Amino acid sequence: QVQLVESGGGLVQAGASLRLSCAASGRTFSSYFIGWFRQTPGKEREFVAAINWYGASTNYADSVQGRFTISRDNAKSTVYLQMDSLKPEDTAVYYCGATWAGVRALDTHLYDYWGQGTQVTVRE
Repeated sequence: QVQLVESGGGLVQAGASLRLSCAASGRTFSSYFIGWFRQTPGKEREFVAAINWYGASTNYADSVQGRFTISRDNAKSTVYLQMDSLKPEDTAVYYCGATWAGVRALDTHLYDYWGQGTQVTVRE
């Protein structure tokens, strides 16, 4: 079992930065790939970024490549999503999930565990 709790969301202006955290508990956390997804009302949850156990392998959606950075600290059982140059279209609820399927697992059905989400709102 892995429990995930997101934090760090908020309301910011376009161009600002935020850092989201995904704190995990559970004995096997470090064995999982961790992904960040986001969702807006009426739309499906979409892939944002993912990272492997060592942190050496990452994958990003084209829409955030070069602006967002995913990292992890296994000693703290935490995965981070540094979001820079935020745009209004980044507004969403952000979720972290855990999967065995690898950093290229873009399908939400491949994820075994999810957090409750954290709201990010970016104003013009």
